[in-house]
Amino acid sequence: MRKLMVMGKLAFAGLFALLLVACGGSEKAEDTAQAEQKAKTIHWKMVTTWPKNYPGLGTGAQALADNIKLMSNGRLDIKVYAAGELVPALEVFDAVSRGTAQMGHGASYYWKGKVPAAQFFTTVPFGLTAQEFNSWVAYGGGQELWDELYAPFNLIPMAAGNPGVQMGGWFNKEINSLADFQGLKMRMPGLGGEVLKKVGAMPVNLPGGEVFTALQTGTIDATEWVGPYNDLAFGLYKAAKYYYFPGWHEPGSAVEALFNKEAFEALPADLQAIVRTAVKQANLDMINEFTARNNAALQTLINEHNVVLKAYPADLLLALKKASYETIEEVAAQDPQSQKVYESFKTFLHSVSAWHDVSERAFINARAAE
Repeated sequence: MRKLMVMGKLAFAGLFALLLVACGGSEKAEDTAQAEQKAKTIHWKMVTTWPKNYPGLGTGAQALADNIKLMSNGRLDIKVYAAGELVPALEVFDAVSRGTAQMGHGASYYWKGKVPAAQFFTTVPFGLTAQEFNSWVAYGGGQELWDELYAPFNLIPMAAGNPGVQMGGWFNKEINSLADFQGLKMRMPGLGGEVLKKVGAMPVNLPGGEVFTALQTGTIDATEWVGPYNDLAFGLYKAAKYYYFPGWHEPGSAVEALFNKEAFEALPADLQAIVRTAVKQANLDMINEFTARNNAALQTLINEHNVVLKAYPADLLLALKKASYETIEEVAAQDPQSQKVYESFKTFLHSVSAWHDVSERAFINARAAE
């Protein structure tokens, strides 16, 4: 009996020891799993063309990074760099292409010197609105062409926002005819700038952070930027008096998220899906924000800062439209890629315009009728 009791005590002691080891092992396994999870956190850099914390655009880039981190439970942590903090504003394309940063946030028409067809993926004078552009990219073949265009540069592009129809620009003199554009130095990038050349003006391509100083010092005579929400934040009313509409040159300007292809494809499949979903959300959120805030900002400009709001004369807009179509055809004919993208863009524009004649345009006209 005594022998059995001794054996029982030894067995219990052994079982207790095993339980201690198991508990300790469990704690160690949990610690190891947490350490591995922490080690798996991926750190990216995002470089942008926008000033730090700039409303709508700069804040949109930061919100996108924050959302990706939240949706990934911290597994993808993206540090956002404003224009000039890591690379100059107009070097975002190159920085992401070579892997200096894994991600960029800007507008494709800034890279037209490297990829002429890229400017079709920001905006086209008298072209697609924000919603129409999104539809072309998602369901009209635009994304496939965009991907093809950027593939040689080790880049993946996505639409990450759109402020909608922009304003026509800031001037220190009234614009009454096409002759008033003669010799005018105006900040206007992309295809709109090419149109200005055709009508005798001198387009200047400047990043946002340099626009106010250039206008105030007379380096340029006029500028367009975005619309009331952004233009108020930039204080452009301090440097020019007349504010013209509509933004014939930018009916819907897509903001572009750029990804280094190797970095993006190295992500696990679920993180790739999270990034794509977060970019789509950002694309929708920006047009919502600008639509909600533009009119209040416009009223502030008029009522508090004595800005003179003026419409471009109808005959002037017709002249600019004619010059725009001629310019776009000429630009598209300069290289096969541009021609290919333009043909797709033009086909979709004609199709969606026909639909909007009996939907959006018809309804808005009916709503405005008295």
